Amino acid sequence: MLPYFLLLLLSSGLVLSSDCPAECSCQVQDSIFCIHRHSSTVPHVPATTQELYIFQNGINTLSQDDFKGLVELEMLDLSQNELSEIPDGVFEMLSKLKNLDLSSNQITHISKNSFSGLVQLERLYLHANRIQSIHVEAFNSLEMLLELKLQGNQLTSLPSLHFPRLLLLDISQNNIPTLGPADLQTPHLEALKLASLGLTSVDEDLIASLGNLHELDISINQLAEVPQALKQDSLKGLIKLNLAANPFGKLRVEDFQKLTGLQELDLSGLHLQGFPQGFFQTFPRLSHLTAAENPFNCLCPLAWFPVWLKEKGVNLGRPEETRCHFPPVNAGKMLSALEHKDFGCPPTTTVLIGSPIGSTSVPLMPTTSPETTHTNAIPPPPPPSVETVSSKTDSYPLPPEPPVSPSSTSGENEPHICPPNICLNGGTCNFDPLGQLSCLCPSGTSGLYCENVDEVPEPPKPSATEVAPPVLPELDAISSRQVTSTSIHLDLHRFIKTRPHIRGIRLTYRNLSGPDRRPIILSVPASYPEYTLRGLIPNCTYSVCASPLGERVNSRSNSSCTEARTEGVPQTSLEPRVETQSQVTYTLIPALAALALVLGLAVVAGTIICLRKRRQAKAGMELELGPADPDPMELEGIKACLENGGNGTLPHKQPEVDHCHTPQPPSSLQQNGSLDYEVPLMQGHCPSNNNLASLKPSYF
Repeated sequence: MLPYFLLLLLSSGLVLSSDCPAECSCQVQDSIFCIHRHSSTVPHVPATTQELYIFQNGINTLSQDDFKGLVELEMLDLSQNELSEIPDGVFEMLSKLKNLDLSSNQITHISKNSFSGLVQLERLYLHANRIQSIHVEAFNSLEMLLELKLQGNQLTSLPSLHFPRLLLLDISQNNIPTLGPADLQTPHLEALKLASLGLTSVDEDLIASLGNLHELDISINQLAEVPQALKQDSLKGLIKLNLAANPFGKLRVEDFQKLTGLQELDLSGLHLQGFPQGFFQTFPRLSHLTAAENPFNCLCPLAWFPVWLKEKGVNLGRPEETRCHFPPVNAGKMLSALEHKDFGCPPTTTVLIGSPIGSTSVPLMPTTSPETTHTNAIPPPPPPSVETVSSKTDSYPLPPEPPVSPSSTSGENEPHICPPNICLNGGTCNFDPLGQLSCLCPSGTSGLYCENVDEVPEPPKPSATEVAPPVLPELDAISSRQVTSTSIHLDLHRFIKTRPHIRGIRLTYRNLSGPDRRPIILSVPASYPEYTLRGLIPNCTYSVCASPLGERVNSRSNSSCTEARTEGVPQTSLEPRVETQSQVTYTLIPALAALALVLGLAVVAGTIICLRKRRQAKAGMELELGPADPDPMELEGIKACLENGGNGTLPHKQPEVDHCHTPQPPSSLQQNGSLDYEVPLMQGHCPSNNNLASLKPSYF
């Protein structure tokens, strides 16, 4: 029986290979690749096909007969063809289709029934077309949609997008100047890209409705200031923010106070000369910063920046485009490549006062008085200190004090005013009788601006590379650059670089932590060096493998794999605290009751002993002298005896401290004049316990 079964399998494989369309590749089971066919029609494929890639074929029209019988089709790639429209109901019989790519065509309109029947569709790519309008009911049947890409079209408005499960929406590079909460009814959206829409403001109610947002791109718009919408509590989980190429007047620290979870920030093209004091202290998790195409003023107030990049391990994006604009000695130099001495900070001298611990920095040369500056302008240099030259301090410049201007003492009618910080390395600005500016350089410096410093050779120091040489990653390996609770961001640069002639990338990922470990297969064009897997399960380990499209999967030669674990979603719960409180309370009640009983008995016994001693002494005195009136000292002795516990062993009662406004105890618990009663160690209403219902769980 077994030989007949094997024969049947072989014969079915031969039929499948014989049904492979001309100029197509069918090497992968149930997958067909038809690339560069130069045909205007869809090829006829077997009914068992699950993945069909027919991009760059020159197809200009579609019909229902093209997909007749393809009930198992899950992936359809029609990108980079010449389609100008999507006929009504053309995909109606593809009830299992999950991925549809129609990008890079010439589609101008989306009608009401363009996507009817696609009840299982999860990803719809319509970017890089000529779409001008979308029917208000065009997406009504796409309730399972996870990703929608509409960037690079000619849209002027959007229909109301009601997607309960949508995770990614990209509508960049259209002409949609206003967006409100009614336009995007997507409560679980994780990534929103609104670049180059012509926005003049960002609706605060819209951002407030997106409580799960991790990535926001509002670059290349007409925003005159940092949007107030960034102050919403809903953005506490934001990881990636792009503000590039907006005409901001200035940056203010208070506009970013809610964004403490940021890991990536793009500030390119904002005409920045520097950064506000303490700006980056708002982002303790920042790992990637892009600040290219800004005219930085590379003087002493900015000397901390390259040091901060190295100490915090922050990766500077586009460093070759992040350069100095002023002064002339630093103009054109890469900001990250400058050393502390290149910023022209004044030299300092240390003078010990009183003890070896105290020291005072004395400047060798005064500097010029700066003008009033705005936030983007570089603030005046701080008072010189030993740390700024010798130790490259870990703490960054404090708010500076204005130095004394030499021009202010020379006369009130001085005709020439020196530009701020024009002379470097402690040089003094001066004008000759003809009004020509020059710099008086201190000893050890020279040049027009005192930019040349006679350096003293320092002993060689071991570099970090000698101590711990970095381990180079595998050239063809894929890696996960960023992981959240529901997504994994993949880096495919090396994979594509080592395979320059591949047609596309086949991504296969599976959940190694759950009961269902069936692989999920995606197809990504070779032009995508990065890709994000979304809709994942928190706190699970995923295995991700990449292989070239149209080739057999061989783990040793043409595929690369990696593993990544999604982050867990922290949940706050009051139950453990309540249990702990109840257990502690139940334990302390018997103990405190027993202690109170013992103290009460001790007080009674001490009182009785004192009274007996007094009575005996009084009886003896009466026998000798007769009865007498009670002496006030005797009563005072009884009072002292009671206070000291009779025998001096009773401890004093400690005063009670009212924690979190503890209410008065009930009468049943009051003892000894309302001084002894039981108080739980952990108060449920105390704000310091951090168990308020108003505290929202963090996304990280």
